[in-house]
Amino acid sequence: MAWASWTTVGVTSGPGGVRTDETGVVSGDLTVHSTWAENQMVVTVQYSGASDWFTLTGSPVNCDTERESRDLHQAVVESVRDGGPATLETAWNRMRESRPA
Repeated sequence: MAWASWTTVGVTSGPGGVRTDETGVVSGDLTVHSTWAENQMVVTVQYSGASDWFTLTGSPVNCDTERESRDLHQAVVESVRDGGPATLETAWNRMRESRPA
């Protein structure tokens, strides 16, 4: 079974923060963690240095390859910085727009 994970710390959320399933919108200094296994990706966020993790709204999502999941993790980080509030859907849209036609 193939799997991978990525963690990006010190991500300051933009206006509107990040929408999570458990607690609604969170904002501030966040850590973003993504795990890809069995062609599914789960994305969680936490206040940097805290112990509780919150599921990013829209997670889990199907990802066919490790490369796609890595690209999606980076798109999530950028979406968190933009705020809005950020969701997995906004990250997917960002990733699709950045890919060459």
